[in-house]
Amino acid sequence: MLARILKTACAGSLFALGSLTSASAVDLQFYFPVAVGGKAAQTIEELTADYVAANQGVTIDAVYAGSYQDTVAKVLTAARGGDAPQLSVILSVDMFTLIDEDLIMPFDDLVKTDEDREWLNAFYPAFMENSQTGGKTYGIPFQRSTPVLYWNKEAFAEAGLDPDTPPATWEEMVEFGKKLVKKDAAGNVERWGVRIPTSGFPYWLFQGLTTQNDVILANSDGNKTNFDDPKVVEALEYLISLSTEHGVMAPGIIEWGATPKAFFEGQTAMMWTTTGNLTNVRTNAPFDFGVAMLPANKRRGAPTGGGNFYLFKGSSDEELAAAFDFIKWISAPEQAAKWTIATGYVAPRPDTWETETMKAYTADFPPALVARDQLEHAVAELSTYENQRVTRILNDALSAAITGQKDAATALKEAQEQADAVLSEYR
Repeated sequence: MLARILKTACAGSLFALGSLTSASAVDLQFYFPVAVGGKAAQTIEELTADYVAANQGVTIDAVYAGSYQDTVAKVLTAARGGDAPQLSVILSVDMFTLIDEDLIMPFDDLVKTDEDREWLNAFYPAFMENSQTGGKTYGIPFQRSTPVLYWNKEAFAEAGLDPDTPPATWEEMVEFGKKLVKKDAAGNVERWGVRIPTSGFPYWLFQGLTTQNDVILANSDGNKTNFDDPKVVEALEYLISLSTEHGVMAPGIIEWGATPKAFFEGQTAMMWTTTGNLTNVRTNAPFDFGVAMLPANKRRGAPTGGGNFYLFKGSSDEELAAAFDFIKWISAPEQAAKWTIATGYVAPRPDTWETETMKAYTADFPPALVARDQLEHAVAELSTYENQRVTRILNDALSAAITGQKDAATALKEAQEQADAVLSEYR
């Protein structure tokens, strides 16, 4: 459907050319995930159609492939079958997997001019940590995020808390959470203090806690994890204690996808989720809310997250040139500003924040600056070779500890042993 829309959008331009030879026309296929609420798909359609209309002879078939996991699976299947797209947005943490499969090419191979080099060097270093390896750049930050804390200001006021002051530390999150829990006459919880999802992307939000506890989950070469480090164990014990000891969070596994709705409906006074949900929350929260950096423990910290653009091998020189040009265009300040405002994702280059568009937006809506400012404290999202296997190992360990099947230390020790078995051949 989208392909037909985009080809229609440029039909007038194509007709004006009189006749295009088949050699001059470039057809690109672009796989794109839709992972959060808001206007992501609509905005990609608009931006892509704008590019196509301005670039005669180029058509772009944008394939919406579902979740990030669905998208990388479909891309891998297509590529192995000899039908890879020319470009795709895939999780930044899948870089090592795509390299190991020999499917993607470094952007450095296409950088020829000073302008190209200036463009490549313009992205925030925190986002480039998950985009580069071995001195090469394989991913271009686009749909990037960090987790942030959202809080219900009305609930804070009702609980006797300053509605403009979020918790700044782990201890304060517990202290505030206890005041925010609300029960009915029978003792049933109507509103929890905080909600940290532990399904969908459990390792990602958990990495917020490990970073705050001053420990890194994996090395930058993607071949060694630190799952059984005592600081990691301590972070997991704290997460579990929010339910079992402090009673400020619902017990058991907490669903990622249901968390914004629970926040909107007053079932939780605080939530951790992606800044990619910022526009969704702004649109749908029926109360005044705040956005803050995640609370600190030994330090402030959060992982980066989200998707990068990748270029796939097997494309013609003309296709690669067109795909490269499209990626440069859509990541440029004005387009990136439109994307950030529509979705809440973090504009991945400082110059985007200097546009008049973004200055006006952030003046009207200062919470949009929180994730940008948190980049100063951010670390690379957990990323290794065979990343899906390794993150599944950690996710399973987190689940086992959260549901009480194993204690945190045992679950993480076993996870480290399993990760070592997977990654030892890459050292």
